[in-house]
Amino acid sequence: MSSFVTEVLASSGKLEKDDLACKVSKLSRKVEETKEEVTDMINKKYIEFMPSMEGAEELLDQVESVSKDIDLLKSCIENEYAKLKQQLEKNTAVIDLLQHLQEFDTAIEEYHRALQEKNYVVAAKQHGKARASVDALKAWKDTELPLVHALSSEITIQRENLTYHLGEEWQKLAVWKLPSTKTVLTSVKSFLKTALHLNRGGSKGDESVPHALLPSILQALSIQGELHKKIKLFGQVLFKYMLKPLIIYPSLVVEVSSQPEQGAVLSLQCTETKAEHPDPSQVYTKVLTVLKTLHEHLFGKFFGDQKNEKKVSEILGDLIWEEMSECIIRECLVHSIPANSSQLAEYSEVIKQTEDFESSLKEMGYLIGDSTDLLKYARNINCHFASKKCQDVIVAARKLMTSEMHNTVKITPEYKLSIPKLPSSSGGEKERKESSKKRAHYDQQSLENEKQLSPNTLCLPVCRISESVQQLMELAIQTLSEVVGSSPQCAVQLFYTVRNIFHLFYDVVPTYHKDNFLKLPHLAAIQHNNCMFIAHHLLTLGFQFKPHLPLKDGVAYFVDLVPGFRRLGARCFVAQMNVQKAEMLERLSTARNFSNLDDEDNYSVASKAIRQVIHQLRRLGKVWQDVLPVNIYCKAIGTLLNTAISELINKIMMLEDISNVDGERLRTLCQTIIEEGPLVFNPLPDENKNKKYQEEVPVYVKKWMTLKEISMVLNANLQEIVDRWAEGKGPLAVEFSCNEMKSLIRALFKNTERRAAALAKIVK
Repeated sequence: MSSFVTEVLASSGKLEKDDLACKVSKLSRKVEETKEEVTDMINKKYIEFMPSMEGAEELLDQVESVSKDIDLLKSCIENEYAKLKQQLEKNTAVIDLLQHLQEFDTAIEEYHRALQEKNYVVAAKQHGKARASVDALKAWKDTELPLVHALSSEITIQRENLTYHLGEEWQKLAVWKLPSTKTVLTSVKSFLKTALHLNRGGSKGDESVPHALLPSILQALSIQGELHKKIKLFGQVLFKYMLKPLIIYPSLVVEVSSQPEQGAVLSLQCTETKAEHPDPSQVYTKVLTVLKTLHEHLFGKFFGDQKNEKKVSEILGDLIWEEMSECIIRECLVHSIPANSSQLAEYSEVIKQTEDFESSLKEMGYLIGDSTDLLKYARNINCHFASKKCQDVIVAARKLMTSEMHNTVKITPEYKLSIPKLPSSSGGEKERKESSKKRAHYDQQSLENEKQLSPNTLCLPVCRISESVQQLMELAIQTLSEVVGSSPQCAVQLFYTVRNIFHLFYDVVPTYHKDNFLKLPHLAAIQHNNCMFIAHHLLTLGFQFKPHLPLKDGVAYFVDLVPGFRRLGARCFVAQMNVQKAEMLERLSTARNFSNLDDEDNYSVASKAIRQVIHQLRRLGKVWQDVLPVNIYCKAIGTLLNTAISELINKIMMLEDISNVDGERLRTLCQTIIEEGPLVFNPLPDENKNKKYQEEVPVYVKKWMTLKEISMVLNANLQEIVDRWAEGKGPLAVEFSCNEMKSLIRALFKNTERRAAALAKIVK
């Protein structure tokens, strides 16, 4: 049947071709004849000059006729070949359709055979060919085939089938043993059940399993587009249950047990260690042990034939490296930063270990690139050291500031801050030579003034300060010592951290201990001493380190902080003094203005108020004894005693009538203060040494002599008063004005001629 159709088509084509050839031949002859006639006419017209209008018109009609015949023939040829071409294209499309169906059938058969033989790469490739054939059939629009829908369903089913088989094989390659989902992963023990069994993908003795099954599985997963998903899930479990615990817990180690011709088992074990934070070298070793084992048994193979395809280890590295490096930095490298600058040189070993760690990862393909965040962090140790040091210093300083202040140490003029010996800076030798020459020159000259300053000049007086403040100054000195040998950036950062310590003290201590400073005189005195101690040392602190600090000339170092600390100490102590003054005046206010003391109740109340004031001063004297410097102690007690005396004198001067009994009892009260007042001056624990300060009471109490004089007046007659006034030149005139003295006389004595005569003599 097919041969008969072929012969018919062939003969039909041959007849059509012969007919067209005949027509073309006849037309060619006709064209030649017309050509000859036109040429002859042209020659006659333009060469022989034989005009013939009628002949020309006939030839023109003949040419037009031939042209129409040519166009008709051309159109006929084009139509004929268009039909042939259309038929050919249709036949070609049918052949392509049949060819795609044949390729699909062949690919599916090869796919099933390869899948049965566990040749997963061939199965994946054949599945890809079958899918391409179906996609080509879907693109064929001229004819709709019901078969295409069935083929699409078959492709989807076989893809899921292949994915299932590959998933089963993948699970056999890496078998996890994980803690229970109910277990809280917060301790070392919770990770001890973690294990990973790595298989090689079949043993050599098993003939049914190809020897290259592992690469086959990986490449098939890649072809199917499932490899990245599998590696991502594997990497997440690997990091969470194995790598991260190994990084965080120093006592956790990984144990690798090999099983001949089968694979290896990675399990986590616990060892005894006292380290709180993991050592970088140990972390790198543990992580490399895990990754090397994976590389040898699972991920060290190339998949695919193209050069631009990755290793599986590179895919895993891309997925876990960022999170793993951040964990190493956060849990390990941060804690490995040295605590002082002397250990910075030793940190080069950690940098080398980090470089070796990354080199090993690059060799195995887990890491691509020259410099990572992990290595940059390790190399930038100076900056991290400064940041950590500054943070630790501020934390330690704040802890000292908020600690108890009552633990004190005694400061003497001989006390000096212990500053470590610093290396000489460049140019130091030249300066020493010049200074020695100057000293020699001065030694040769005789000094005009042989008097020397006291060795205690510009030294702190004997007092007590908080032990925490002494430790705070030592911390500042130690921090400044770290600038020696540090980078310029680190040195400047440490310098300003020390300044921040004192700024923090200025803000934190007065606020944190505010209530105690007002309630407890002892702490207020200690705070006063603390501030003066700090201010004293801030005058010179920093200049010892000037050669090692990259600061511009004119920097104040710490001198600018001195006035603020002095004001802070004074303000705190003055606030406590005001509290004591208020208490004292409140007690004296109960004395009923010291009037009508002939009444026993009034006298009892007044006497009690005076005794309470004396007791208050004695108590303060004991509290501040051996705490405040002697001069500050005496000034403070003297000021408070002067307040009490001034209040008593003012009340007496306000009395308009003082009877003999009132005068005697007022004098008794004054004598009580005169006798017991000096005894409250006890700045030193040794009583014998305090007599000197008790004798100097008038120096510290402005109204002391006034009290003595008013006590004398209360018990004197008019003549004695006039004599002691001595025409405005006596001791009474020094302490009282004329009006005050006259007012007192009027209150003490009745209006008589003698009083009038005495008042007349009270003039200046």
